[in-house]
Amino acid sequence: MRHRSIPGARGRVRPLTLLGDAVLHDPCREVTAFGPELAALVEDLFATMYAARGVGLAANQVGEDLRVFVYDCPDDEDVRHLGHVVNPRLVSVDGVVVRGPEGCLSLPGLEAGTERYDEAVVEGFTATGEPVTVRGTGFFARCLQHECDHLDGRLYVDRLPERRRRRVLGRAARTEWGRRG
Repeated sequence: MRHRSIPGARGRVRPLTLLGDAVLHDPCREVTAFGPELAALVEDLFATMYAARGVGLAANQVGEDLRVFVYDCPDDEDVRHLGHVVNPRLVSVDGVVVRGPEGCLSLPGLEAGTERYDEAVVEGFTATGEPVTVRGTGFFARCLQHECDHLDGRLYVDRLPERRRRRVLGRAARTEWGRRG
């Protein structure tokens, strides 16, 4: 039996970009080079995501403006979904819209009820350039939509009604990380 390496085992943990960092608010560039540098970025994303105890992480959350994200996320039936997508496109959302708690590693310690569809389909490529389609339901669908938003320069707080958005941003401003700079 062939043993695969654990995602992130060869990666390095990178510092997370936080709310207010410009790279989080601009759309990311398409990946054009599929090779060792991309594979290393995917490993670093996994290592960083696991170190931060997240379920998904986009490249711009470690300061790279490339369209790549990783995930290790359960769905509502507690089925584990593990992988990555390069140049993802959210091709379909469906089902009911559910308001559920949503947090983000770039806004540590904060969360807010955010509306998302409970079904999502993302198409893209693996780090080796193979086409991939990822289908998610429930919490995993929320994760896919959240990570695609990141690569388009959006955060979950951008989806909140203005009053709730101001409340979350006010809480962010009172955190230690929100008072930096």
